[in-house]
Amino acid sequence: MREFVIMTDSCCDLSAAMAAELELSVLPLSLHMGGAVYRNWLDGRDIGFPEFYSRVRGGENATTAAVSVGDFETEMRKILSSGRDLLCVSFSSALSATYQSASIAAEELRTEFPEAEICVVDSLCASLGQGLLVWLCAQERKKGRSLAEVRDFAEAVKGRICHWFTVDDLNHLKRGGRISAATALFGTMLSIKPVMHVDDGGRLTPVGKTRGRRASLLALVNEMEKTAPEPERQTVFISHGDCLADAEFVAEEIRRRFGTRDIHINYVGPVIGSHSGPGTVALFFTGSPR
Repeated sequence: MREFVIMTDSCCDLSAAMAAELELSVLPLSLHMGGAVYRNWLDGRDIGFPEFYSRVRGGENATTAAVSVGDFETEMRKILSSGRDLLCVSFSSALSATYQSASIAAEELRTEFPEAEICVVDSLCASLGQGLLVWLCAQERKKGRSLAEVRDFAEAVKGRICHWFTVDDLNHLKRGGRISAATALFGTMLSIKPVMHVDDGGRLTPVGKTRGRRASLLALVNEMEKTAPEPERQTVFISHGDCLADAEFVAEEIRRRFGTRDIHINYVGPVIGSHSGPGTVALFFTGSPR
């Protein structure tokens, strides 16, 4: 059985240290902000996460771009030329063209490397939901599973990676076309906070709303209580838009209710953060179908 590499993109929002520990190949999406283009590297080498959110709070906007076919071809070719196979787990196709780019690159390289196995999985996940799926795939690889077995595992499990999140500023959702200007205005006046998730098609979907920040954070944990089997044994990921104290509040509530011990917290990266804004808190776990 040939060795294989797990590739993903920076919308997985894993820490650079965890990506290195898992021996992942991670390609960055990019953003255009203030007349400059930045790559969304996991270590923030182009633009640091606190700097990005500070600039957004200051009124700057950013536009984002998927990983190109050429970038995928370059990195995939390096791996395949070393005699290793490749499993690529991409950002949700409903939110980005990154999956399409990876698929096109893989198809072109299959002719160049006919002996190689190249698989691309549409995660239908975002942020640390994608990161959790990649993490689970890496655990399967550690068990000695083949590429085909890990690919099948990813396809079977991705629909059970639950994403629950809330945002602090409704105006970012308004700019992204998720809510109307009137809803953003009155919601802000009344301190209404949306509770949203990623649905079966990998799309961001409003599910409910709460009055006040604390209630919205507790609502995320309530959803975990409804659908997570054996929550005390799970690995749970939480991402945040430069609001670590709120993410830690959610983590502590999970520990208090369920006794969960393995909880990882990291930033929502600049690409997703361009759309969700500062103050986003997102909870990811394995549960019943979304």
